[in-house]
Amino acid sequence: MATFLGLTQIGVSWPNLFPVVYVVKTIATALLLAICWPAFTRISWHGWRLGIIVGVAGVIQWVGMEKLLLFGWPHYPRLHAAVVDPFNDIENPVVRGVFLTFRWLGPTLVVPFMEELFWRDYLWRTLIAPNDFKLARIGEWDAKAFWIVPLLFASVHIQWITALVWALMIGLLLLKTKSLGACVIAHGVTNFLLGAYVLWTHDWYFW
Repeated sequence: MATFLGLTQIGVSWPNLFPVVYVVKTIATALLLAICWPAFTRISWHGWRLGIIVGVAGVIQWVGMEKLLLFGWPHYPRLHAAVVDPFNDIENPVVRGVFLTFRWLGPTLVVPFMEELFWRDYLWRTLIAPNDFKLARIGEWDAKAFWIVPLLFASVHIQWITALVWALMIGLLLLKTKSLGACVIAHGVTNFLLGAYVLWTHDWYFW
């Protein structure tokens, strides 16, 4: 997570490097996940069907809610980030193709594992059992975890109000299924469909 967020900040600070940095951070995150995998919590895929349903609902919520927010409150307070239009900002078609591939598949296949293992596993359980997060059960109810995790999740997303509501949905999914796998699937489905929406509409604000 630290590697991903650090490289994300580099890409935001130097927009001309954004495509290259995005590819690098996706590869770096995938490698770190693979290397550290034996130390991570074992993922149960129980509740995967509900995860798919929540993932589909999540993309509807994300796009719909953000558009409603922008319609009623177009300048709501949020961090500024340059919108990258790959078809205008990346002249080389090969570089553009590589970037688009990583930009779509990274959030679909890599980010869900990284984020769910951090937010809904490590951080959630650490808020319950600070001395040893493993003393808390996966998906154990705790008011602090239920609210603090989505708030922190939202803090690293530009569309933070929409992200907060989405994270609360995933928190409810975790409580219902007690399954990190269901959350990974929901996260991946939302990101995959959001990527499909952006590529279809060229509404780059959502990327």
